[in-house]
Amino acid sequence: MTEMMRAALYDRFGGPEVLYVGEVPKPVPGPGEVLVKVGAMSINGGELHARAGRFKAVTGRKFPLRTGLDFAGEVAQLASPVAGLAVGDRVWGILPRSSGFGSAAEYVVVRPEQMSRSPKGLDPVEAVAMPVGTTAVTALRDKARLRPGERLLVRGAAGGVGNVAVQLGKAMGAQVTGLARAESLALVRELGADEALDYRATTPADLGRYDVVLDTVGKDLPDYRRLLAPGGRMVAIAFDTDRIAASLGYILASAVHGRSRVRFFSGNPKTELFNELTSYVEQGTLRPIVDTVFPLADIADAHRALEAGGVRGKYVVRIAS
Repeated sequence: MTEMMRAALYDRFGGPEVLYVGEVPKPVPGPGEVLVKVGAMSINGGELHARAGRFKAVTGRKFPLRTGLDFAGEVAQLASPVAGLAVGDRVWGILPRSSGFGSAAEYVVVRPEQMSRSPKGLDPVEAVAMPVGTTAVTALRDKARLRPGERLLVRGAAGGVGNVAVQLGKAMGAQVTGLARAESLALVRELGADEALDYRATTPADLGRYDVVLDTVGKDLPDYRRLLAPGGRMVAIAFDTDRIAASLGYILASAVHGRSRVRFFSGNPKTELFNELTSYVEQGTLRPIVDTVFPLADIADAHRALEAGGVRGKYVVRIAS
């Protein structure tokens, strides 16, 4: 008899109201795979767009569909021995893009290279606020090559990636300016920003020049690209979903025209990067910021909250009781 588990599902594309909790077969790990009992997952922008039907090329149209990308939990079963992992180990990770979504569930099957041990001292609710931080590490260290003393502008500085970027940028010796909502400015300063500005009261014309711009918003990219100092670098991790073709066209054109290319990437982190993030957390360089914790039954409310804007860190969904 097939063992079942709870998971967040939807039977049609639409708003948060299409989400519900149902039962699906519990996954069985194959050779070289790890079964993880999920303690918590967090809500990311990509899941909102997938649920709304904007990523059909990734999700497909075979309902019911699943949601959720990141996870934190513990190893429940190893189909075959995996170096450095044992049943009961606390782990975190992100499902690969090729597998779609599905971490909003009691169990997930993951390849070992898509995960690592989670930081000591963090429970799953705290830990799952951090895997998206791999995006900030890649953006600032690998794509922008941020150097000590440089001026860094972070758009969406209180969000899931933005809050980690502020912390990491300061740790890397940059002068950090964060753009966020007025009610989040105190948090942005607390995370280390030298300057925190209300994005609703600050236009690009009010800002100076920056060596690096990290954009987690995706709108008005040309206006913020103009803020780059000579030799400046802009990294965008989001694009305007209302104008997808135009946004992607602009990013591609920037590689050919103009003085500064806009670097865009979609993260698919591996164990080495998760291990680095674990080290940052355990050393005290980075700390998780959790806005609100929702039970799995209220995952639709978590989607609504992220769509409404103004998140401070991450909205987390607790899976295990």
